[in-house]
Amino acid sequence: MFVDQVKVYVKAGDGGNGLASFRREKYVPFGGPSGGDGGNGADVVFEVDEGLNTLMDFRYQRHFKAKRGENGMSKNQHGKNSDPLVLPVPPGTTIKDEETGDTLADLTEHGQRAVIAKGGRGGRGNVRFKTAKNPAPEHAENGEPGIERNLVIELKLLADVGLVGFPSVGKSTLLSVISAARPKIADYHFTTLAPNLGVVETDDHRSFVMADLPGLIEGAHEGVGLGYQFLRHIERTRLIVHVIDMASTEGRDPYQDFLTINEELKAYEQSVSDRPQIIVANKMEMPHAEDNLNAFKEQIEDAYPIYPISAITREGLRDLLFAIADQLDQIPKHQAPVEEINERVIYKHEPEKDPFHITRDPDGAYVIYGDKIEKLFKMTDLNRDESVRRFSRQMRGMGIDDALRERGAKDGDTVRLLDYEFEFIE
Repeated sequence: MFVDQVKVYVKAGDGGNGLASFRREKYVPFGGPSGGDGGNGADVVFEVDEGLNTLMDFRYQRHFKAKRGENGMSKNQHGKNSDPLVLPVPPGTTIKDEETGDTLADLTEHGQRAVIAKGGRGGRGNVRFKTAKNPAPEHAENGEPGIERNLVIELKLLADVGLVGFPSVGKSTLLSVISAARPKIADYHFTTLAPNLGVVETDDHRSFVMADLPGLIEGAHEGVGLGYQFLRHIERTRLIVHVIDMASTEGRDPYQDFLTINEELKAYEQSVSDRPQIIVANKMEMPHAEDNLNAFKEQIEDAYPIYPISAITREGLRDLLFAIADQLDQIPKHQAPVEEINERVIYKHEPEKDPFHITRDPDGAYVIYGDKIEKLFKMTDLNRDESVRRFSRQMRGMGIDDALRERGAKDGDTVRLLDYEFEFIE
């Protein structure tokens, strides 16, 4: 089954917890703190594997959670960092953040990697908090939480040539006779339900990859038919081969078909309609095809090269393949503007998020939330009084106490943070 778009959830590994311990060795007076740092959590990494051509592996497993770092140990021993979680994807994969819509990675070459979710930093052991005023700290940090994201993964096939046209104009038949691909062929619309790839070789031993895309119809860019689902695959192609039923076997006008398909390509994305295009006048073995071709040439006025063929009798295929190969020789491999844009790193100014927000629940309790305060809370070891006191000082330094007073908090009121409740004390 061909799968070209999936939604997945990824969670990088949390950092390992730091340790609060003290040296207790014979003949070593005043041993002092010896708690080691925790190891870093595993990153979530996507890597291109040229042996894959579909996102099928993500269809049945949609949650990926990387390993957390190892906890710190005594005698200043650091915990082990976790190895990254590597997820293989086919060439041409684009990864987007579902919430923001930002493109996180555009992977096109074999072995190319992208870190999509960064693992959390390991928590610091108590030896890191040793100072002249506090030579024996009894607190350590928990590991930093790893980043978690909901992703949209899209596959845009990497083909040199894309076959486009109305349903039942002979695209699949053409691909089957010029390559080893065996797409489904039948006498009804939308026989092709997924793109098919075939490697084509000319008589002078030049080769290229051709993609047979499901038939387009009017309104495809708005989701009519199957077109919108597969139009993205045309973005990667360097050359468009427009197949037209020149015999008008379904009663449509060939020139109107040509205009309709090009309007759909332009409506989907302007850069796609600007690609070099070769017109294939198919079904020339049928009656009236020659007359229709002459009328078509008069209407198009030599704007595009036209190659009359018959995919059934294989007439004209040799000249067509030479023309495609010659055209590809003149087009740079990385012409597609989508790839060029995504290779740039664009830095945008983003206002710093507020460290915390305060709201009230229906029962009157004050609720504190925000990325920074929640991260500090998760890295606090609540089992140690000194760690709790340190977190209280951090909250006070962020201005949370004053903000609660401004909201009307009084002595004894309930304050919630994540799943925990505290009592506000003046």
